[in-house]
Amino acid sequence: MAKKNYFFLTDAEEKLASIIWREAPLTSPELVALADRELDWRKSTTYTVLKKLCDKGVFRNKKAKVTVLFTPEEQKARESRYYVEGAFGGSLPGFISAFIGGGKLTPEQAAGLQRLIDEHEDDEEGKSNG
Repeated sequence: MAKKNYFFLTDAEEKLASIIWREAPLTSPELVALADRELDWRKSTTYTVLKKLCDKGVFRNKKAKVTVLFTPEEQKARESRYYVEGAFGGSLPGFISAFIGGGKLTPEQAAGLQRLIDEHEDDEEGKSNG
């Protein structure tokens, strides 16, 4: 059975993650103190949510030191890829079409998308056969 929303963070996970991203690296006792002060969380709540974040691969808590494995931007990219895979069968054009919703792109949006495509296009000619 697939893990539901494994790549997505819950509201509670987002709250704790934002503290970790801002303060990391930090010790788990420091995180408990910050969560108590900023979120009014008990120690057990902080450790439960931290474990879930570590299980999702966003952070590591080893020897009471919490470190970042995915930046906020990388986490959003993980969530986006997972969403496009699930909702659109991995079709980026399908996602973009649904996102636009029958509307039109501005010239600036179209140019931005074209730049993105050009930067990430698989260039067979540039690869060596080696």
